[in-house]
Amino acid sequence: MTSEKDMTFEMAMKQLETIVKKLEQGDVEIEKALEYYQEGMKLSKICTDKLTHVQEKMVQIMNEQGETLPFEVQED
Repeated sequence: MTSEKDMTFEMAMKQLETIVKKLEQGDVEIEKALEYYQEGMKLSKICTDKLTHVQEKMVQIMNEQGETLPFEVQED
């Protein structure tokens, strides 16, 4: 099994989607539902951490002189 450190965003999202589907079915015993919920929270944190890391990288974009410039999304 892949460790949390080595898990990609896509892998974590796929597992999270599987858990959500199981919980949405509604026929899960309460103890198992709690296990799914806890695992889902771990996977959610992995996804959030990975997105935050990517965002931090995008915020610092090098210009031609090697200076860092903040990355800003311009909305229409």
